[in-house]
Amino acid sequence: MARRAVCAGTPGVTGIAELASAEAVAARIRDARATGTRLRIVGRGHWLDAGRPCHPTESLRLGELRGITEYEPGDFTLTARAGTTLAEIAAATAREGQWLTLDPFGSADGSIGATIATSSAGPLASAFGTPRDHLLGCEVVSGVGEVVRAGGRVVKNVAGFDLARLMTGSWGTLGALTELTVRLRAKPEIDRTLAVEVQRPSHEMAATVWRWLRASPFTPLAAELCSSALARTLDIGDGVILLLRLGGNAQLVRSAEHAVAELGDAREVDAGVWDRLRVTEPVNAAVVRLGTVPANVGQLWTVASTAAQRAGGYAHATLERGIVRCVVPVVAAEEENGRLRGIMGELQSDGSRIAERLPESLWSDVPSSVADQLSLGIRRAFDPDHLLNPGILGSFE
Repeated sequence: MARRAVCAGTPGVTGIAELASAEAVAARIRDARATGTRLRIVGRGHWLDAGRPCHPTESLRLGELRGITEYEPGDFTLTARAGTTLAEIAAATAREGQWLTLDPFGSADGSIGATIATSSAGPLASAFGTPRDHLLGCEVVSGVGEVVRAGGRVVKNVAGFDLARLMTGSWGTLGALTELTVRLRAKPEIDRTLAVEVQRPSHEMAATVWRWLRASPFTPLAAELCSSALARTLDIGDGVILLLRLGGNAQLVRSAEHAVAELGDAREVDAGVWDRLRVTEPVNAAVVRLGTVPANVGQLWTVASTAAQRAGGYAHATLERGIVRCVVPVVAAEEENGRLRGIMGELQSDGSRIAERLPESLWSDVPSSVADQLSLGIRRAFDPDHLLNPGILGSFE
């Protein structure tokens, strides 16, 4: 009989022992379908409070689906089981002067499967794209217990690519990812990070930086505007700071550094600041991501960063993508829901507003973005009994 354990992060949910193959996952899902058991897919177990509340009966634990199964440095492709950590992939590719240019928020101990399933992206997405742009192929077990392969193992093989993209960002509601093939990049000769004190009034700052980024002949690897509270947390300054990551050969990076002087005083900071940015969020925090067309990001930054700071939190913006991410601490108090509802009301955008983490009681105020008939039909095709991650997208129940 399978060993049972309590599923961390999901109170009252029991978990089956770790599964170590796609066939074992398929058998477990077929068994769950026969008994009507709803499953929460768990990889490394981080960030189980992200997304809408999930109400399963048992957990489907994939942490043992781990290891790099194929790596072709000459093709710049790597295939790994879904539970393989980003840190493991980084270590393996660094030996070949390559890297996987995905830097989702959270620990590098997070898995490649969870990164693709949630389509989590960080500042590097400006230069290299989102997880959808990195995924070449995948193996997935559907909600009826079928093992399906999509895409290929080399860049030129795009057969079934749309199915692989469909799995990206589906939060496990269409199937459990068990293996993934991703595209790699060559590491730059020089990788340097600057902290720039932008010399502009606060209401013009983000718009000025965005215009500079658009006009500059130098494309940074990443450019993230940090509110003063976040800058202090990262120990990079007391005011609003632009973190700029420059990569390339020595001449290119040197020329880019001279161009940055147009924005303000710049100084080099250690590259570890990007890792600190990824893990700086408090455990108890509400996180809301706002999006707009990049040309309007200045106005969005002014409104969102002011609201976050007034609530005791911070904001940071990926300007080239028109994204402002707000992090607000959650205080255990009776009036907390009312306070957070007020903050959510302030955090509006002419584009998108996506809640990443919220107290459970507030999710009912957030409309689902996948309640349309097309999305419902796709879910029925892959998981007709709604067994996988029930409720996590809020529209299938």
